[in-house]
Amino acid sequence: MRPENGVGGNGHRLQVLRVMKRATRYRGKNQLKRKGKSIMKRLGMLVLCIGVPLVGATLIAAWGQSSGEGTSTKPVMVDGRKLPDCPVGGQPINLAVSTATDDGPVFFCCRNCIKKFEADAKKYSEKLTDQRKALATLAQVQVTCPVSGEAVKSDVFLEEKGSKTYFCCSNCRGKYEKEPAKYAVKLANSFAYQTKCPVTGKAIDPRVSATAQAGETVFFCCKDCPGKFQKDVERFAPKLEEQGFRLDLSRKKP
Repeated sequence: MRPENGVGGNGHRLQVLRVMKRATRYRGKNQLKRKGKSIMKRLGMLVLCIGVPLVGATLIAAWGQSSGEGTSTKPVMVDGRKLPDCPVGGQPINLAVSTATDDGPVFFCCRNCIKKFEADAKKYSEKLTDQRKALATLAQVQVTCPVSGEAVKSDVFLEEKGSKTYFCCSNCRGKYEKEPAKYAVKLANSFAYQTKCPVTGKAIDPRVSATAQAGETVFFCCKDCPGKFQKDVERFAPKLEEQGFRLDLSRKKP
């Protein structure tokens, strides 16, 4: 008599087959899980390799835009001469960004550098000397009276050794003539390197100016030009850039 359900019977073989099927399914699932984990791991590494540098570059660019205010690493040329670098930031200076000192204005690549400079001006003394030597070759125009700080008039001046000092009125000229040393600092800070009107390209008139979006003072040749400029600042901004005067168009007018 053949056994039916004991060891070696059909029941045993069926049981063995079920166990083998379960084992096969289990191994298949494990292999799929392992493959899935491997694929996900590789995808994760790929995302890290691509994403981290991309995010980093984006953050750096954003920081540069928020703090650099239009800074540029490329040489900036004005009248065929290279503008010197900012004594703090090391980028080409912007003639629209400056602070007054006893020896004249100091120019920077952005407004953030002004605070750093004023916190420790002596630290940058050597670089300031280089900046002033470079700027001495550029044309400039006296725009304010060393006595009152008002716009100068072309027919009110004192001439000494072939050099003219301009004033807003004859009264200020008389005060300066008596005590020139008293007004030396204000005189040193009374010049502008913007010499041409951004609308017509003609020589500026110190008495005609307007305030740009970020507070920069822009000079013009006549009273008709400020209105044209204000209506389409972006159109005329490149004409100022040719003079090293870069407007911050991202800011609202104060």
